[in-house]
Amino acid sequence: MTKNKNRKSSNNKTSDLKNTILSILKKDRNQTYNYKQIAAKIGVNDASSRNQIIKNLQQLKAKQEIEEVDRGKFKAIVNTEYHTGRVDIASRGSGYIISDDFEDDVYIASNNMNKALHGDEVEFYAYKRKNRGKKEGEVTNIIKRAKSEYVGVIQIHKSYAFVVPDGNKMYTDIFVPINKINKAEDGDKVLVSLEDWPENADSPYGKILKVLGKPGEHNTEIHAILAEYGLPLEFPHEVEEFANKIETSITKEEIAKRRDMRQDLTFTIDPKDAKDFDDALSFKVLENGLYEIGIHIADVSHYLQEGTILDEEAYERATSVYLVDRVVPMLPEILSNGACSLRPHEEKYTFSAVFQMNDKAEIKEEWFGRTVTYSDARFAYEEAQVIIEQNVTLSAVEVLKNTNKINTTIPNEVSITGKEYKTTPEIGQAVLKMDEIAKVMRRKRMSTGAISFDKVEVKFDLDEEANPVGVFFKTSKDANKLIEEFMLLANKKVAEFIGKQKKTFIYRVHDEPNDEKLAALQNVVGRFGYKLDFKDRKSIASSLNNLLAEVNGKKEQNLVDTLTIRTMSKAEYTTKNIGHYGLAFDYYSHFTSPIRRYPDVMAHRLLQHYLDGGKSANADIYEDKCNHSSNMEYLATKAERDSIKYMQIRFMEDHKNEDFVGVISGVTDWGIYIEIISNKCEGMVSVRDMKDDHYVFDEDHYALIGKNSKMMYQLGDEVIVKVKNTDLVKKHLDFTLIGKPVED
Repeated sequence: MTKNKNRKSSNNKTSDLKNTILSILKKDRNQTYNYKQIAAKIGVNDASSRNQIIKNLQQLKAKQEIEEVDRGKFKAIVNTEYHTGRVDIASRGSGYIISDDFEDDVYIASNNMNKALHGDEVEFYAYKRKNRGKKEGEVTNIIKRAKSEYVGVIQIHKSYAFVVPDGNKMYTDIFVPINKINKAEDGDKVLVSLEDWPENADSPYGKILKVLGKPGEHNTEIHAILAEYGLPLEFPHEVEEFANKIETSITKEEIAKRRDMRQDLTFTIDPKDAKDFDDALSFKVLENGLYEIGIHIADVSHYLQEGTILDEEAYERATSVYLVDRVVPMLPEILSNGACSLRPHEEKYTFSAVFQMNDKAEIKEEWFGRTVTYSDARFAYEEAQVIIEQNVTLSAVEVLKNTNKINTTIPNEVSITGKEYKTTPEIGQAVLKMDEIAKVMRRKRMSTGAISFDKVEVKFDLDEEANPVGVFFKTSKDANKLIEEFMLLANKKVAEFIGKQKKTFIYRVHDEPNDEKLAALQNVVGRFGYKLDFKDRKSIASSLNNLLAEVNGKKEQNLVDTLTIRTMSKAEYTTKNIGHYGLAFDYYSHFTSPIRRYPDVMAHRLLQHYLDGGKSANADIYEDKCNHSSNMEYLATKAERDSIKYMQIRFMEDHKNEDFVGVISGVTDWGIYIEIISNKCEGMVSVRDMKDDHYVFDEDHYALIGKNSKMMYQLGDEVIVKVKNTDLVKKHLDFTLIGKPVED
């Protein structure tokens, strides 16, 4: 893309001058301007242009579009009601504004965008669209840019350069003066920062912050994903240095301040490749026949002191980011994998929720506070699953492993470890009893309206160079659900304990789905013969659970699972508790993962503050922190999804000559989207490539229909495809349509 423009010339500067002047005055409608200030804004300084400005100012004044509030100083006359909202760019620079002032989104034509970019918070005015009755608008002021840094490929010319941003939401390239390219070479993928967007310029001005590498290379693309969302790759040196100097030893003085639970049987159950262990469980049979179950969480707040550079860094990150080939942690390794991690055979400072329960999962007594614990053993989920499935104790697991009679494969690199196993009860017996109680809790939760989302996760087997050599699906089994139920219990009970005191706290809330989204879901699933009941909250939850159960194992499962999740409102952090719809909890927080989530750290601090008798914290301050945490979680999730999409495309590069059976997961007027059943990779067949007929989009039936043959490709149909093109840079996969499978 060559754009050889003289950015400093005054050619065309005075064309359509009235509108330019009016735009300047409307943008800063509370500010007054004289002709010199307007000339400077436009970027002209010759006498002819200044005279034209003076002349146009008088004409606008005569039309009563502006007023002269002081001699030679002008201000816009505003007769329009202005609104605020967020820009959602669609295509070719046009888009919509999402505003609380309007039920429907307001369309903004590209020529009325006035330099607003995707996600920007803007001021605008709205009017009826010609012949349509819907609202159209014009951006009048940019209140806050959504972002100032973009990832793209640099094109270097003799005296200037342009960066062409990745993705289709950025409708303009970025002009970079040659002295600000920061040693980038032509064709490099770079991170560019917006510095200015002069009134007269077609493109914003920027400077290169960092050269990421050559497009298509693995590390370049992974670093580009992080840079695109403003997520850090490394810790600043001074933060690492600060963390390395923290005293991490377990002292008698600190133990004396805590409940000592080191003698209680304690263990962790985590993924086999986990390095940081946030949580552990303890189990004890009491003399009164009840079970004392402790949920012990790493006491990160003991090490992460408020006001330090380490705490500031953790707050800014707000979450760890889990990409396909690496974790970008919230905390430096000395804490995340070391001092805070509840590793086996190590004493650790913990924050605990301890419950006395019976076989019916009824809580008879609860206790919250700081503890010191000792983890006797570490389980991988696979190992705990063996105990549950085969109903064996730990000693039996060891025997079965040694005699190769175990039915479920246990990875060699993961072993059950512990000092002399405590025998009253054995760890295996503890796991079995806790599994029984967890299943009771789950049944109760589902009966009160909780929704069961057990969506299949796509995982990759990577070689030493991070090349994907295989795809597998991660599903939730009893061992996973055991941990989940006790973590949910701790999160719920901590939130309930503080919520009932009416004190400021960090809640994890989830609103009810809106009727419009539910109706749209019914339209789609009705295509497969499923019916939903929207009579009331409980019937909605029940029918959604029935739907998810009915599609389990069927070709349309992943499509229906995905659409159902999209129907749900987005969970977020806030001090304003409205409950958690998906879990059917009146009170819910995040307390159990402080190594990887900053809101959990805040929850720990507030809980200890209230246990010490402190007054209710400032809700406004914590609400701002909640908003920041929700925003960072959203960005991290987008980065994680992009990394999966990128790895799927890398995987498909090596399978270009194979036929795949897929399910149509989306239908548009430009083509059909297909998800391959065997590996969940999604790509597109362009309608332009469907040359056997002229296909027309039927919106009512979610289908493309051949004009002559009446051949229909409809949402949910099985089709056979072959890889046509893989684009690692744009993270786009194109398929060639072979046809439909031959039915038996």
